[in-house]
Amino acid sequence: MFGRRIKLFTLFGFEVRIDLSWVIIAVLVVWSLATYIFPSDYKNLPVQTYWLMGVVGAIGLFLSIIFHEMFHSLVARRFGIPMKGITLFVFGGVSEMGEEPTSAKVEFLMAIVGPLSSIAIALACYGIHMQGLRSGWPESVDGVVYYLAYINALLAAFNLLPAFPLDGGRALRAILWGLRKNLRWATRVSSSVGFGFGVLFILIGVFQFLRGNVMGGIWLFLIGMFLQNAARVSYQQLVIRKALEGEPVRRFMKTDPVAVSPSISIRQLVEDYVYKYHFQMFPIAEGSEKLLGCITTKELKEIPREEWGQKTVGEVATKCSAENTIEPQADATQALSLMARTGSGRLIVVEGNRLVGVITLKDMLKFLSLKLELER
Repeated sequence: MFGRRIKLFTLFGFEVRIDLSWVIIAVLVVWSLATYIFPSDYKNLPVQTYWLMGVVGAIGLFLSIIFHEMFHSLVARRFGIPMKGITLFVFGGVSEMGEEPTSAKVEFLMAIVGPLSSIAIALACYGIHMQGLRSGWPESVDGVVYYLAYINALLAAFNLLPAFPLDGGRALRAILWGLRKNLRWATRVSSSVGFGFGVLFILIGVFQFLRGNVMGGIWLFLIGMFLQNAARVSYQQLVIRKALEGEPVRRFMKTDPVAVSPSISIRQLVEDYVYKYHFQMFPIAEGSEKLLGCITTKELKEIPREEWGQKTVGEVATKCSAENTIEPQADATQALSLMARTGSGRLIVVEGNRLVGVITLKDMLKFLSLKLELER
């Protein structure tokens, strides 16, 4: 879903990150507020005031989405679900869960708390807006507060649509899950509903575009495309997770990994290992099992080529970390989540400081393909 992400800050132990696609929506929000919405509602204010209102309104929207997603994350943590953080992207924000909710009750509570938090912001801002009217606040201040009340109410209403993976769709899945005690069936049904809403948004977007509402039509079309894709991918992810659940890493790992001696030169590593095996990461081992560290092609690129013949692998190697290692008894779903988070298709399997194997995404997908084919 995401491209390059930048960490902004940590809040209640959760990393808040921004996807570069958010820049697009931020610019569009500021521009539309400063050039159309605020000038239409509040006449004869200085141009600079409209742009300042636009910037403050966009920041308020930014904080509102973080507030919304933060409540999802807090409820998830309350029930022991690991959270990777919160990421803002072009269509809003998402709380990144490490695993599926443990029960229909947990799913429902996690889903419903987001829209409720947005409704709370909307009511608070509307109350402040009414107080501002009675107190004679400047139009510029009162206008931004009213906008935040309106946009949070709209955010709550949109998220309550029963279109998975929106909050309303997750609440629908929780209800279906509770009724049939079948998460896969509940996900398939709610994903189908989400896909249907995606089609509806696309059709409405095309209709609005043809009627002359170009910007509104384009946004509705893009939201529809997003809902379609997100609904389909969410169901596929669940199927994959359920197929691999309970399978240990040991079942998929290769027990004869290609390991590199710390005494060979960088040039020898490149010629005899990188160009031969085409891996982007190699474990460094002494003897046949003792793991000393790891080396990646990314690290090799930072070493001047003229030094390849003089420097040894041991001199430039780094310690292996929790980002590129896993234990053989770990669940295969943990390996899959780690690969997805790091963008790597290869993990080193270790027991203590002992190298016992390597697991690759390719080998896991072969197993997954066969299992799904047999169970279809």
